[in-house]
Amino acid sequence: MKGLVLNAKWEPRHDYKVSDWEEETGKAITGSSVWRYPKLEVTERPDPKIKPDQILLQVKACGVCGSDLHFYETDSDGYMLYPGLTKFPSITGHELSGKVVEVGKEVQDLKVGDMVTVEEMIWCGHCTPCRNGFPNHCTNLEEIGFTIDGGFANYIAIGAKFAWKINAIAERFGDEKKAYEVAALTEPTCVSYNAMFSRAGGFKPGHFVCVFGAGPIGLAAVGLAEAAGAGKIVTFDVSKERLELAKKLGSDYVYDPRDVRAAEVLMELSKGEGFNFYVEAAGAPHITVPEMVKSIAINGKIVQIGRAAKEVPMYLETLQVRRAQVYGAQGHSGDENFPNVIRMVASGRLDLSPIITARYQLDKAVEAIIKGTERVDGKVMVYPN
Repeated sequence: MKGLVLNAKWEPRHDYKVSDWEEETGKAITGSSVWRYPKLEVTERPDPKIKPDQILLQVKACGVCGSDLHFYETDSDGYMLYPGLTKFPSITGHELSGKVVEVGKEVQDLKVGDMVTVEEMIWCGHCTPCRNGFPNHCTNLEEIGFTIDGGFANYIAIGAKFAWKINAIAERFGDEKKAYEVAALTEPTCVSYNAMFSRAGGFKPGHFVCVFGAGPIGLAAVGLAEAAGAGKIVTFDVSKERLELAKKLGSDYVYDPRDVRAAEVLMELSKGEGFNFYVEAAGAPHITVPEMVKSIAINGKIVQIGRAAKEVPMYLETLQVRRAQVYGAQGHSGDENFPNVIRMVASGRLDLSPIITARYQLDKAVEAIIKGTERVDGKVMVYPN
């Protein structure tokens, strides 16, 4: 089969101390401090073989994520920008849907022909965080497209417990190809859903919501805020095209933060009361969080989704006197996130299909990544089969 493989050189920065665990596993905890000179190439790979508890998927659609761009992009020293857990070489891509073409002998809930989407975080289920109900923080975590082979390929083998049927989405759209590409948006939408509702506890209908960053995660947050009854939604991004997509998904006001002072605009729109709920999806918290703190409502919430290896200045006195909360969020697993997002899409209350603005076949996957680095599209989608 063919797959989009990323190779990079293991060359830790001089000031980065590699742990014994990293040396033993070949995984970098902080990828941007270890992996140098990344290279992407569509190449031939052996067809995956499934284990008894796994399924084999023929991948129908796989979205380009911001992390995929950060694999490809480098700093001035040639180190990739992605700061998280990684192991290469591996096939990238983790926002996918596909058709089951083979099932392991232990699999009971899925059959050949089923249409599914899958989780990206491969949690073990037996470590202490997993047993305590925190699968996104599994100590034995693998991640498809990050540490093991992912979805920019003709096929992927994955544990059946990570797959969710998308029959209801297919029924909603009545078109198989459309259902697969919409279902491939489930994973990034679940990242926002997990952050906003499972981690931060959501907001009351009528509350004012502000989203910093209108990439796919931020756009999903806008769509979710609209579906959940936000009284006012404001989005900030530096891309005019992405701001237009935010408006399509329900944002009432959109701004380029280079043209305005975000905190002043938000205080004006809220008549001095501040915004109730903030989503940081820009990956620039050192810039965005101070603006949130200056314009947060009493009992307001800030949830951090964007990844950035940055120290963030935060005036805690404001958080205290405003009775405000800050939440960190990672991943998408557990807490009914996947089934609830699938239900919302199937009901018609959440339709993120307008954010798919560029489409590529697998042979052109490198071009799809390069297109994504322009940061004008909502979601760039790759169709491996």
